[in-house]
Amino acid sequence: MRTDTPQTIYLKDYKPYPFTIKSLNMNFDIHDGYTVVTAKSFYERDNENAKEIFLNGEDLELLSISIDGQEVQDYKKDDVSIRIPCSSDSFELGIKTKIYPEKNTRLEGLYNSGGTYCTQCEAEGFRRITYYPDRPDVLTTFTVRVEADKAYPVLLSNGNRIDGGEVDGNRHFTVWEDPFPKPCYLFALVAGDLTHIQDQFVTESGREVDLYIYVRHGDETQCDHAMDSLKRSMKWDEEVYGLEYELDIFNIVAVSDFNMGAMENTSLNIFNTALVLAQQETATDTDFMRVEGVIAHEYFHNWSGNRVTCRDWFQLSLKEGLTVFRDQEFSADTHSHEVQRIDDVAHLRRFQFSEDAGALAHPVRPDNYIEINNFYTMTIYEKGAEVIRMMRTILGKENYRKGTDLYFERHDGQAVTCEDFVKALEDASGEDLTQFRLWYEQAGTPEVTFAGEYNLAENTYTATFSQIIPDTPNQTNKKPMVIPISIGLLDKEGEDLIGTKVLMLTQSEQSFTFDNIQQKPVPSILRGFSAPVRLKTDLTKDDYTFLRTHDVYDGFNRWEAGQTLVSKVILDALDASEGGAKVEIPQGFIDGYAGIFEDALKDGADKALLARAMSIPSVSALIQECNLADPERIDNVREKVLASIKRTHKPLLERIYKNNELNGSFQITADAMAQRALRNTVISLLTATHGTGCAKLAKQHYDNADNMTDRVAALSSLASNKNEERASAFADFYDRFNEYQLVIDKWFALQASSGLPDTVEHLKRLREHKDFNIKNPNRVRSLYSAFAMNNPVRFHAADGSGYAFVRDGIIELNAINPQIAARLLTPMREWRRFSEDRQVLIKQALSDILEIKDIAPDVYEIARKSLEA
Repeated sequence: MRTDTPQTIYLKDYKPYPFTIKSLNMNFDIHDGYTVVTAKSFYERDNENAKEIFLNGEDLELLSISIDGQEVQDYKKDDVSIRIPCSSDSFELGIKTKIYPEKNTRLEGLYNSGGTYCTQCEAEGFRRITYYPDRPDVLTTFTVRVEADKAYPVLLSNGNRIDGGEVDGNRHFTVWEDPFPKPCYLFALVAGDLTHIQDQFVTESGREVDLYIYVRHGDETQCDHAMDSLKRSMKWDEEVYGLEYELDIFNIVAVSDFNMGAMENTSLNIFNTALVLAQQETATDTDFMRVEGVIAHEYFHNWSGNRVTCRDWFQLSLKEGLTVFRDQEFSADTHSHEVQRIDDVAHLRRFQFSEDAGALAHPVRPDNYIEINNFYTMTIYEKGAEVIRMMRTILGKENYRKGTDLYFERHDGQAVTCEDFVKALEDASGEDLTQFRLWYEQAGTPEVTFAGEYNLAENTYTATFSQIIPDTPNQTNKKPMVIPISIGLLDKEGEDLIGTKVLMLTQSEQSFTFDNIQQKPVPSILRGFSAPVRLKTDLTKDDYTFLRTHDVYDGFNRWEAGQTLVSKVILDALDASEGGAKVEIPQGFIDGYAGIFEDALKDGADKALLARAMSIPSVSALIQECNLADPERIDNVREKVLASIKRTHKPLLERIYKNNELNGSFQITADAMAQRALRNTVISLLTATHGTGCAKLAKQHYDNADNMTDRVAALSSLASNKNEERASAFADFYDRFNEYQLVIDKWFALQASSGLPDTVEHLKRLREHKDFNIKNPNRVRSLYSAFAMNNPVRFHAADGSGYAFVRDGIIELNAINPQIAARLLTPMREWRRFSEDRQVLIKQALSDILEIKDIAPDVYEIARKSLEA
């Protein structure tokens, strides 16, 4: 086990950088095999006690250092930094380095992806390009010259292109100027042989902005949806936030090797190809939605992250939480607010709630870290977005908008903190958010308990809430939070007696009384999921059955009632079958699905909402409700429910399936996607028992498909089926699409999600497949992550084979790409949630990982904290 423990960084130790950098001029001289980087920066001393310049730098070959043109020799250098003595109050610092992008498998800094040079500098990649204060609070203007062989005709960087031309040796150059000060993590460069599509956007003030999307040759036909999403994002940001784009050009480049989804570098967004390319034959509706959402997210960063950025990395949610909230609302405005909310909350609960309950639970604004890449978490992003959403609920939409207007006006061109954002909202609205700030400081998911009491004599209804914030690593005895709780009261006919009221829970326990309530109501609690909490109520199964049918005033809570009801039925059956007793599913519960299925046959049915209402919680979601979980037992009970639904309602399901055939040309409208979602949910129910008839139906669905959404739905239904149709469909899929990398990622992922007993052995063979590449993050995610995150039954196999398979992948990746290796540890972090025999096996896998020679800090931090929790 490593003994040289990596250094922990603490928020309390923050100190401003003692110099201002007025400007930075860079020259990139790109050659096959190496690149020479010349950087000239203009410094002014801010702190008279600063007698040396501290610069970060890793894996750099230093060629020269100069101050005001004079070579410097008396510097101090180690593997991660350099210190240069200085006595002047202002000076020009020149540094020349040599780097080797082709050898950069970490995909941080400047690297080569399939013949294209590109950068990833967030969080700390710029230090792999040149020596520089690689921290977000050092802002300056960049002028960048890029020179390369003409074999790389596209040369891009941030800002506006101000010059370009030819040089000797069949080479050429471009020069880019970004007039807006930015930290170095937002620097970007691309050099490659790429093609593009082009469009234009006219801003609200009448400025013309040229838009380009650059991709590999042959991929340009898959970019129209991304371009349309970009233009709609720009328009939405003007209309909803009053924010206009102020440069002349906006570029997007898609590369196939990328650790993240995308990066918001000023005016030059670099994307994973998976989040740009989308067309009928190769992308699912989910892919189309993800492209739209991420294109919007990265564009919205132009203001919430770039023009106003983070003072330090502890403030990461300042930009990410706010921007996630913005992209969620954009998607909701584009499609359906209720369905978007359902999908966002399901994602939050599945991943962020488990993070909050595990060894690496941390506040939305952490107070320490070892490796910053490990804090690009669901808590920072999704819980951070929920914090913004709650503040908008508390302030109201009008005051929230006044607050964001003030925030961007007050802090344009600055690196600021979460407190600065909250202060702007307070100043604009007059609201005191002092107690609310605890959401930034306290980790863990609050547990809210509800009890309702009806007083017939006085015609009042009293809702009593209590809150507990559970202990998390290094945090105990937490203070009560401000929790906005949206509530409605329904009478026996389903009429809403009070509308939706927002109650502010600010104490450990608090009661709210409603007058003039003429009959005992059924409460609809936490409408729209108004706060990211775990809710416990005194509602009965009959209450949830009633809400599932009658709460037409809040689509989220109607869906929520159904999900809660089926979860209770499954967990009750699981408890009753403890010790080997037969699993019994109440027929009355199964019969209740008739109402949902009959709704789907009605004219004007909300098909997107019904598709979600028909789905039952996944094994992963059910695990979150258990102590000492046995995923295989959970899966067995869940399969019994699915089989009972199919057996009882097969004629209704077949009618829905037939009635929702889509004829005519393929469309990506909300209605068309909703119809496909409903039909594919039905096919999953009709094939739930994995028998011979199921295989034939799923194969027929596959053969009749004219789009990737339906093909993937069919393969998902076949993935856990033993019949010959499975092999036939997967072979056909590979033969059709083996030239499309992103589609072959799906081919790997679908097999990794199979519930068949021999899945791990099959994955070992896939690991050796000619199309698998351990150096490509998308391919790693398609095999290892899809298995570990989406296949809880086989990953948590009682013999430990699933843990061993992922452990071996992590060990291999540690030396290649530690950032991706660290993310593969995610499902092992909550080992305490599982049965004791599985706990032993997970802990052994974590111990094995900690024995890696030269273990990367990324991997070490998560493995150690997980094991010691």
